[in-house]
Amino acid sequence: MKTSTTWLGLLLVISVALNSVLFYRFIIAGNPLEITDQRTAIVLEESERELVLAEMRQFLVAVQGITQASHQEQMDEVTRHAHAVGATAAEAVPASVMGKLPLEFKQLGRKTHQEFDTIAMDAQNLGDGSHTIEQLGRLLDNCITCHSSYQIRTAPPKP
Repeated sequence: MKTSTTWLGLLLVISVALNSVLFYRFIIAGNPLEITDQRTAIVLEESERELVLAEMRQFLVAVQGITQASHQEQMDEVTRHAHAVGATAAEAVPASVMGKLPLEFKQLGRKTHQEFDTIAMDAQNLGDGSHTIEQLGRLLDNCITCHSSYQIRTAPPKP
């Protein structure tokens, strides 16, 4: 009886350790690759790459809509554009993709989504287009940091 309990305990410890390593590897660390221009290459399948790039294009569409609406003091439109790419939009990224992204990339993405939510909230509460433009300037720092730090590459085809 004592031997089976010992083996069961050992098996439990090994299982927890393995799950911890897998959690770190796939959820925290990702699978980045250094490239020659000092940016980190993130290697994804073609469909995953398209998903990430589509999200970035949605950011750009939102920035354009927010800029135009702010200039015209149409704060309801600012709110609509900002909410479209806020934190809720980040939930659409599958866990399989998130597991391949480096932690810093995920943190930057989360911060960007949250800043869009802040823009939406402030647009509703303050109604000040010039404040929104200042917020967009700070948010675009995230875009510059990301594009200066990372490159999305496609994984080579499997044989």
